[in-house]
Amino acid sequence: MQPRAVLSQTASSMRLPLNEELRVLLVEDSRLLSERLLELIAAEDGVSAVAAVATESEAVEAVRELHPDAVILDLRLREGTGFGVMRYINTLVDRPDVVVITNYALPQYRQQAHRLGARYFLDKTQEFDRLPEVLKTLRENRPS
Repeated sequence: MQPRAVLSQTASSMRLPLNEELRVLLVEDSRLLSERLLELIAAEDGVSAVAAVATESEAVEAVRELHPDAVILDLRLREGTGFGVMRYINTLVDRPDVVVITNYALPQYRQQAHRLGARYFLDKTQEFDRLPEVLKTLRENRPS
């Protein structure tokens, strides 16, 4: 499966100053939901999507190449898991903020995601509408 966004630019050419937009990587295997999330991201002032991918390996590559400020991350992916992506992120010095958004909002998944560094854990069925508020908070609380 090909990534749904081109990852050809180098990390140095993609990195923006901290006072610029919040750069978000979307990791979601449902095309329909991915499109909806991309629309939501585009509607937020000061927030932009740098890529949308559907697998763990694509997400790891995108984080490595694009250095996003935040990752919106589903737990169940076409290949691999969001937990695998978070484990990779934990190996980095400069880690993006992770927002988990999942249909599998079990207490043990929530605990594991927080242990792996997720700042937010949202249930797609009950908390989807909180995402704009979360993105705004992440944008406003970026280091200067």
